[in-house]
Amino acid sequence: MIVNNLSVFLAAFVSLFLFRKLAKVINLVDTPNERKHHVGKIPLVGGLSIFIIVFSYLCVSPSTLSHSNLYLCSAGFLLLIGVWDDLKDLDFKLRLAIQAFTSLVMMIGGELVLTNLGYLIGPFELNIFYIGYFLTFIAVIGAINAFNMVDGIDGLLGGMATVTFGAMSVLFLLSGHTQLLSFSLVIVIATIPYILMNIGIPFGARFKVFMGDAGSTVIGFTVVWLLIEGSQGPSRSFDAITGLWITAVPVMDALSTIFRRLKKGQSPFKPDREHLHHILIRLGLTPRLALLAICFIAFVFATFGVISEVIGIPNYIMFWGFILVNFAYFYIMSRIWRITVRIRRRFGIRSNSKPRQSYVKEEPLTNPSRG
Repeated sequence: MIVNNLSVFLAAFVSLFLFRKLAKVINLVDTPNERKHHVGKIPLVGGLSIFIIVFSYLCVSPSTLSHSNLYLCSAGFLLLIGVWDDLKDLDFKLRLAIQAFTSLVMMIGGELVLTNLGYLIGPFELNIFYIGYFLTFIAVIGAINAFNMVDGIDGLLGGMATVTFGAMSVLFLLSGHTQLLSFSLVIVIATIPYILMNIGIPFGARFKVFMGDAGSTVIGFTVVWLLIEGSQGPSRSFDAITGLWITAVPVMDALSTIFRRLKKGQSPFKPDREHLHHILIRLGLTPRLALLAICFIAFVFATFGVISEVIGIPNYIMFWGFILVNFAYFYIMSRIWRITVRIRRRFGIRSNSKPRQSYVKEEPLTNPSRG
């Protein structure tokens, strides 16, 4: 296994260099402007690099996933559409329609549907049957765009993906689902070279790459696929509610952002600078420290989810606890500018409002961030 994992790691590094050269030829690059603050044209090849390796693994070991061919077709289609969007900036309505179509393919062709939510709202099992199709539809589109929205500073999307797939790896290991464990680990290992080059390690800013919309889209889709495959059926690896805790930061940030915009009478797709990473930078953290802080928060939530699953905390306690955390997060974020002003005055913190090279302004759906 160590040899295989090392091979995946090295192959991912090599693919990044190859795709960097291709990106410059076809102009698959992110150019700085008034909204995007980085130096030079940055290749948008992180997603391509990661998922070419992942797809190759599935072609060699097709029994890893149920309906692996369907996953390859669906995720491959999203990857190509994402590359097209990176090149041409597609209209968000078209992108939503494609995501909706892919969710239907997953549900109908792969029979991957949320039908059993466990003891979610009380001490009785919640089987939702046909309502599950609607919830799955929302979950697919929501996850894709939640991971897209979180992609605002260098390393953050890769960090969130690593935490989520890493937590699932632990759950699959504990439940004895070795094939799903291997698949999750492949994604984690293939993502690490991207994170390193995205933050300028070890070759510096000259070899910097961004994930691109192709990467964020397929990461979100793959998260949902594995969460449903792992939480449904008689041999499930974990309860459905655990999936919310191991994806807590992207989910909470996306929900808070959408509700906050709606509350202001704005479009939920309107860009702003009120995501968690924006707030931490405003509080005086550098983008690198903001990255570490958010990844640590995500790790704490994911660890709580895994431990709760292992020790058997009732689903309804985990669910209502997650709802409570969301309300607290929304309350804080809706008043965050007043709170940050008071914190900065109290501790004499200077505003870090001038973006650095690694900071990329978020633009959801219509023109997603490329960090």
